[in-house]
Amino acid sequence: MSSDHDAVDHRVSDDDANVHSRWNNDLEPVLTIDPGDVVRFECRDATSGQLGPDSVTSDVAELDIDPVHPLTGPIAIDGAGPGDVLQIELLELEHRGWGYTLVLPGAADLGLLSDAFPDPALHVWDLEDDVARFVNGIEVPLDPFPGILGVAPEEEGEHSTFPPRSVGGNMDIKHLTAGSTLSLPVAVEDALFSVGDCHAAQGDGEVCGTGIEAPMSVTCRFDVRSDLSIEQPRFETDGPFTPTGRDEPMFATSGIGDDLREAARTAIRGMIDHLHDERELTREQAYILCSAAVDLKINEVVNAPNWVVSAYLPESIFPEKLRR
Repeated sequence: MSSDHDAVDHRVSDDDANVHSRWNNDLEPVLTIDPGDVVRFECRDATSGQLGPDSVTSDVAELDIDPVHPLTGPIAIDGAGPGDVLQIELLELEHRGWGYTLVLPGAADLGLLSDAFPDPALHVWDLEDDVARFVNGIEVPLDPFPGILGVAPEEEGEHSTFPPRSVGGNMDIKHLTAGSTLSLPVAVEDALFSVGDCHAAQGDGEVCGTGIEAPMSVTCRFDVRSDLSIEQPRFETDGPFTPTGRDEPMFATSGIGDDLREAARTAIRGMIDHLHDERELTREQAYILCSAAVDLKINEVVNAPNWVVSAYLPESIFPEKLRR
């Protein structure tokens, strides 16, 4: 889908002057807009250009973590103030034909099973025909979304982009696709909104620490609601809630225990075993595919002392010979 360029009021490039990798309410806005304006943001990949379509696994070990999560912005929304709600309508996301999923061990300690995968891993995806191509004929449908959408926090100083906050940030909600509307509580004057860390697709959980990371453009319409009051993000979305956008066959592995994170780890370990033993993937490939296409879901949290988390694998991503 191509943009209706006449409908875009402002464009913000991903030039150095418009990019930051820390939250800070003291940053000067790169643009001031009015409520109702439409803005097209150019967003770098999550490594800020350190990886590209020709990157190989050895490049992962050389990554500099400091510029990770380059965010385009911040932009000021005139009239927004503390206590208001900023509504962001996601109109369009456009990728540039490639993306990657990586496993980054070491000090970054990314990933649900970082202890079990001590070596770097990388898959560079070809993005075309609305799918991302993996190994063995596996194709993951594309449903692009920004992993990070947020406004500046109330607290002074610099803050890491890795943890999500009540004002948004690194939420990695894969259902914030085109057509969705996100509402965020405003903490500072003019809101100071930034966006980045775009993903072409991702499983709920982003279990290896990355989705299908991709440079992208994001087009949004902004509105300010002074008649609403919220303390945490809210959103409206049509999904898709499965890769095909409809109910479809799934294979699932469950984890049961008294700690939700450990139950999730158990579920993913089971899925990796399944993908390795029955779907012809290496364990590293299985971990990457789990992050890109497997959804973690909480099945129950009421039957103390144990809770249930399951990992759902869509059969539709496999060629016929690998389906159950």
